[in-house]
Amino acid sequence: MSIESMTTGFIVATIVAGVVGTVATVVVVIVVIRYLNKATQGARPFAHFEIGTSRRPMSNSTPQESSVVPDPQIEATMKRFFSNIAKEKPIMFSAQQLSGFSQHYKTRLGSGGFGVVYKGEFPNGVPVAIKLLNKASYKQAKEQFMAEVSTIGITNHVNFVRLYGFCFDSSVQALVYEYMEKGSLDSLLFDRNQRIEWEKLHVIARGTAKGIAYLHEECQKRIIHYDIKPGNVLLGPALFPKVADFGLAKLSNRDSTHITMTDCRGTPGYAAPEMYMPYPVTSKCDVYSFGMLLFEILGRRKNLNSNLSEPEYWLPRWTWEMFGKGKLSELLEKFGIEEEHREKAERMAMVALWCVQYLPDSRPLMSNVVRMLEEGSEIKSPPNPFQHLVSATPNFTLSISESDSSLSKERQSSTSDF
Repeated sequence: MSIESMTTGFIVATIVAGVVGTVATVVVVIVVIRYLNKATQGARPFAHFEIGTSRRPMSNSTPQESSVVPDPQIEATMKRFFSNIAKEKPIMFSAQQLSGFSQHYKTRLGSGGFGVVYKGEFPNGVPVAIKLLNKASYKQAKEQFMAEVSTIGITNHVNFVRLYGFCFDSSVQALVYEYMEKGSLDSLLFDRNQRIEWEKLHVIARGTAKGIAYLHEECQKRIIHYDIKPGNVLLGPALFPKVADFGLAKLSNRDSTHITMTDCRGTPGYAAPEMYMPYPVTSKCDVYSFGMLLFEILGRRKNLNSNLSEPEYWLPRWTWEMFGKGKLSELLEKFGIEEEHREKAERMAMVALWCVQYLPDSRPLMSNVVRMLEEGSEIKSPPNPFQHLVSATPNFTLSISESDSSLSKERQSSTSDF
């Protein structure tokens, strides 16, 4: 073969390869574009809105179906793309948009001290919960709004309810969350008509603990929730738990160990004793509240029931007394926990007793709580959580001199067992 023939053949092959490569690239680009056009109709709950505008949603026209099947590499790329989309920060909605999402606030889901929650739906079918903040107290509404957006709005954890966006103008102050179809944990625990498997309750406890641990120990800024209770643990499909209602939450620097309280926070029955005294408060107040939540998961009842007699009426004290007598298993049997689950339940009871220790430094870190709830990790026998109380009642009736002395000793202690 002559050199001229070889050269000609090489040039032809190069041109053919270039054309094939170009065609392949165009095909891949078309597939990606079509895949994005299809997927964004359902994957991005607020893809149709622009931040800070009051424009009406764009139409939901469906692009023509593609006959091209994406290859696995493109599928993986798309999954990463939508994972990043899911981390978008909250966006601003207009009052008109919220009214449209909720069909003029047609379906009421519930209410609380700061407002009413309504069910809504984005134009692409994604359900949402819209919390209208109470207009009666503009100052409180503003504080809750700022607390929610500045805390849950800058976090991303599977055990937090997602904040999609907000509206804050002269007519409407509202927060827009993902919709949790199974409601709150308290409605599940305290409804005698509801029956839930123990394994599910254990998973709910661990998931909630992981969420709180992230707030305290993994966020760039430590977040103290201040109102951990069953009503603020919402449940999604398969009863997956997510911590909600950050209206009382407070940010602190990672190197800041205490926050000085200027007002009373939390819910009576769940709030730690130091919350009611003029002393610095740490993230351990959330640990205390979580301990109370664990008691209620164990007993499937409120931690305080004034209709019962001593010692049963206050669940934490009753649990401690039965633990001290070596009869914890008998107590769990009274709670209806099957024998096959008693070992896990006993661990949970001991973790709860550690969490509600009177002195904050005696309580474990939430990361250690997560580990202690797992099988295989060692749990030391907890001391009496109520030894510093003059009268072991949920009202925390204290001797002033004793409480001052106890908290003074606590400040002097720079280490703890946890």
